[in-house]
Amino acid sequence: MPESSPAPRHPLSEGWGRALVFGYGLFAVAATGRSAVQLGTDFGRAPLAYSLSLLAALLYLVATGCLLAGGVRGWRIAAVAVVVEFAGVLGVGFLSYLATDLFPDKTVWSHFGQGYGFVPLALPILGLAWLRHTRPERVRPPQV
Repeated sequence: MPESSPAPRHPLSEGWGRALVFGYGLFAVAATGRSAVQLGTDFGRAPLAYSLSLLAALLYLVATGCLLAGGVRGWRIAAVAVVVEFAGVLGVGFLSYLATDLFPDKTVWSHFGQGYGFVPLALPILGLAWLRHTRPERVRPPQV
């Protein structure tokens, strides 16, 4: 029989989760605003970089919403969003040093979030730690 998953051990937006929700919400607004302005005013200058900033904004929005919603489904979707975010900040961080022509302007993930005080690098690490702390426990149904 498949294992079922009860609610996470701790609500996702309580305790340290509140600070995480605040951080993700703040970065959702900041990344959305900056990427919208960059895409709207100067798309041709760095289309890849600006599009990746919009992707970052969307991931921040998803993570914020799922942390607030909680539950097993919220936990799972938040985990996927944070893993993709972490891969993005690492990939774009390295690429922005190797292919500087693709990243002529600072974006949320370029140079590992240097323009944002490296918070974009720290945020997914903190997010993954919190998700690990709050992960749902596996409960096996009784054997008959």
